[in-house]
Amino acid sequence: MDHADWGIISSYGGLLGLASVSVLAGAFSSLPSTARPTSKPKNLLEPDDEEEENISEALSSADAWLFPIIGSVVLFGTYLLVQYFGKEWLNRLIGWYLSFVGAGCVWRSLVCLVRLVAGRDRWQRFDRTRVFILKGPLELFSMSLRTPSLVLLPVSSIPSLLFVWSETNRKSIILTNIIALALAHNALSILRLDSFQTGCVLLSGLFLYDVYWVFGTKVMVEVATSLDVPIKILWPKSLSFTTDKGVTVLGLGDIVIPGMFVALALRYDYSRSKKAKSFTKPYFFVTLISYTLGLVTTMTVMHTFSRAQPALLYLSPACILAFLVTAFLRGEFRDAWAWSDNPEQRQGDRPLAVKVDGPEDAAPSVMQTKTSDGSIQLEKADTSQQVEHGQDKVDSLKAVHESGRSKLKKGSGGRKDAK
Repeated sequence: MDHADWGIISSYGGLLGLASVSVLAGAFSSLPSTARPTSKPKNLLEPDDEEEENISEALSSADAWLFPIIGSVVLFGTYLLVQYFGKEWLNRLIGWYLSFVGAGCVWRSLVCLVRLVAGRDRWQRFDRTRVFILKGPLELFSMSLRTPSLVLLPVSSIPSLLFVWSETNRKSIILTNIIALALAHNALSILRLDSFQTGCVLLSGLFLYDVYWVFGTKVMVEVATSLDVPIKILWPKSLSFTTDKGVTVLGLGDIVIPGMFVALALRYDYSRSKKAKSFTKPYFFVTLISYTLGLVTTMTVMHTFSRAQPALLYLSPACILAFLVTAFLRGEFRDAWAWSDNPEQRQGDRPLAVKVDGPEDAAPSVMQTKTSDGSIQLEKADTSQQVEHGQDKVDSLKAVHESGRSKLKKGSGGRKDAK
């Protein structure tokens, strides 16, 4: 270590820190909202407190199988465009697009940060402004923002504007990293794997994808070095943060793809616990540490052989093995492998009560039954049992009640005729 290049080592440490923090933040942003349920009817002028809920997109096994194929088509198509039409116009086009999308991602990430610092109670004390468009009784568009969100909206566009108007061949590393990290954070909070089966399929497929396009061809390296757009994070190989000696690069795919698996592990830990704020995180910590060690291995091999390495060659096995070993050691593999991160399914598993008057779930209800002597008896429904077709049960109860009343009227009429 007498001749160690501390500039390169610092660049490895910088990328390692940025990637780990990005995965950590994105994983916690992917947790389901803990909004308090309310039975009040929704008022257009007074929206719910959780007006800024996460918008998520679940990825199934079918989607995971297509990822390497779609990625290969896009990568090779980009390579052909660079080879035959040059990279200048492509950098400008993709740069404009990612800057526009990045402004929204930076804004959303800043809002999440401010909400975390302020806390839930203090955040809800800020004034709220809502804009909506109605067409008759139908609500076409709705947006509800609190004061800090409105203030951060113009501020978040500054990095994108500076990135677009800077010189094409000298993009700022800081601006590139800000937009790229915001893109990664939002991708991790929106794109969600639906199960560990899907996660293993995705990581295995992209493992082969990364190995082939890096070791088998020059396509991946050519595209990564040609495009000067925020699809990667950079760190200078210098302690003074200058680019004279070049930069170390880590693609966003090496953050988002394994990061989705780490976020899935955190949501599994969350689902196993009944507490919303404090819960044990064995699977999350093991997969996050394995991801970090995988990155360290990638950088060590790259530095030793002085050649670009496919990071997923080390990250995919690290994350998958971390999950499998933890599940087997804890004796939970069968449950973890069969678990599905489907919010609708989890909501459907909660007990529903049959109640004629009132829409609330799991509330005490009353059933009316007719006894053998013709009297009406009130009974409490068992709210611990799940009722799949609540409305059908209500209709059946009403029909029984009406039938009983008809029989009583008919019997009364017969007694009058007898008299």
